[in-house]
Amino acid sequence: MIIVQISDFHHRSDGKLIRGIVDPEKALRTTIDHIRAMTPHPDVVLVTGDIHNKSDDPNYGAVRAHLDRLDAPYYVVPGNHDDHEALRAAFLDLGYLPQGKGFLQYVIDEHPIRLIGLDTVIPGNFMGRLCAERLGWLEERLQEAPTKPTLIFMHHPPFKTGIDFMDECPFEGQEALSSIISYNPQIQRLVCGHLHRPMEARIGCTLASTAPSIAFQMSLDMRPGSKPSFILEPAAIPVYLWSEDTGLVAHMSVIGDYGPRHAFKSETRS
Repeated sequence: MIIVQISDFHHRSDGKLIRGIVDPEKALRTTIDHIRAMTPHPDVVLVTGDIHNKSDDPNYGAVRAHLDRLDAPYYVVPGNHDDHEALRAAFLDLGYLPQGKGFLQYVIDEHPIRLIGLDTVIPGNFMGRLCAERLGWLEERLQEAPTKPTLIFMHHPPFKTGIDFMDECPFEGQEALSSIISYNPQIQRLVCGHLHRPMEARIGCTLASTAPSIAFQMSLDMRPGSKPSFILEPAAIPVYLWSEDTGLVAHMSVIGDYGPRHAFKSETRS
């Protein structure tokens, strides 16, 4: 089973560039083309939030037109830039998002690895949270299938990064989540977005990782007191390969044209 993660589109309804520099429409189109060209094709695509750039002007129909070009099922969870109810309405017909006004979290149980999408958003706030209600829901879902390999995907990562401007708003519920993970060894990995950089950290008995943004990256600035900045490093998407004999293997597919593949040929000695 091949799982692709895409994150942090920051799509704009008005077609304008982000900070006058980044074209999120082009970034999303290029990413979808990149995934469509993958061989073998991914079995599922996880969309880990900040789909839209501003929650007060959401146009998820425009984003969905791109996502619907994927030749694979895709599953969305909200980020702090997203509007819960507009996102729910735009993707509800796909059949996995819960109806009503509650949290946007759910289980996909039809693949070799179980997928659990979590809602870590605090409406109107940059930071992430897993409150008692959401953590209780997660515990119940994990108890339903304690031996089935499971991957959890969500927007906010539950760890500090060492980048001061990204750590100003700590994740609420990190210790409780770590405790839950520690007695659920079926959890293969937590995959997250939000940080616009590839990172990994140990949480409980598994790894938590973040995806690069498909639009722009946050600067890798680990100096004390670092100030927010972004950089136009290449976009990339995590690619996870699951099989029973190897477990979950993580790769990173960089988006862009880097020329053809070059075969290794025997060198002749003069």
